[in-house]
Amino acid sequence: MSIEHRSDPGPAQSLPVYPACAFTAVDGANLGDPLTIAEDLIAGDVYQLSPFSERCRLSVCAQPGAPSLRIARQTEAGNVGAEVHLDCCVTFMSPDGTVVEALILVELGGDGETIAHIHIFPLAEMQQRTDYAIVSIDRRAARTRFAETACVSFTRGTRITMANGAQIPVEGLNVGDRVLTRDHGVQQIRWIGRQTVRALGTFAPIRIAEGTLNNASDLVVSPNHRLFVYQRQDRLGAGRREVLVKAKYLLNGTTVTRTSGGFVDYFQMLFDRHEIIYAEGIAAETLLVDDTTRAALPEDISRNLTRDAPRRVMELREAQVDARVAADLFRQASVG
Repeated sequence: MSIEHRSDPGPAQSLPVYPACAFTAVDGANLGDPLTIAEDLIAGDVYQLSPFSERCRLSVCAQPGAPSLRIARQTEAGNVGAEVHLDCCVTFMSPDGTVVEALILVELGGDGETIAHIHIFPLAEMQQRTDYAIVSIDRRAARTRFAETACVSFTRGTRITMANGAQIPVEGLNVGDRVLTRDHGVQQIRWIGRQTVRALGTFAPIRIAEGTLNNASDLVVSPNHRLFVYQRQDRLGAGRREVLVKAKYLLNGTTVTRTSGGFVDYFQMLFDRHEIIYAEGIAAETLLVDDTTRAALPEDISRNLTRDAPRRVMELREAQVDARVAADLFRQASVG
């Protein structure tokens, strides 16, 4: 059995990062130094996020067949085309016992060898003037944790439309079950993944309230989960009827909100192809395996993947979406 998925970079990710200089060691062997690469970090050292530090956007995509990333477009940080390495995953602990992970991204200069910039990508919110002690430094986990941030996931309780029209909660599905897809009719599930994570920062799910996009009930998905919209009228001026939009781009504070706190169970579904299925009655994508997300899969599944033709549907960038009105426009556009 082979599963056809993409071997190209896939969608670019817009990461909220800090420059390394925003984090300074306030205690330990590296006192006074900024956060840096794994070989120079020491467990037990304490860092603080500088006052008035703000996150900026870094747009990256995977490089086919390579472990590194590349800066995809000009945003607030980085140089377009520069190579970026996932150096390590650092685990911090604050005085109240809160644990936060952060990925260290190293941007190389034009010679491909010297370090031009170091970017810090926290996977949860970090507070200014708070002590964060390094608990562990893991070089091997960085790629997997980055892949997990890009995986599209449904949350426990999300009802999926089956081949016979039944609505089954995602946690009740099994490999081999037959699901209704938009483009290829009835398809069998080839793999189901599950992870339980803290619902904080990058992993805090997005709740789309009942009816917001003509969904039958609240739909709760991972932030990067792309929803499929067929526009009978091109109300967004995208130039296409069929578009994909990430759930996090629809955040408006009322009908589309971020659900933070506690833990969340995420479920991923893999089919022979990247599919659009129906969750709570609206169209949403399944896991797209590309050079970014592949590292999140079990090795035996990853081995059986072959190339998939890219889906010819426009993915809207954040700059194209006005979150204040987008959900209403999409709902209206899909019905006439």
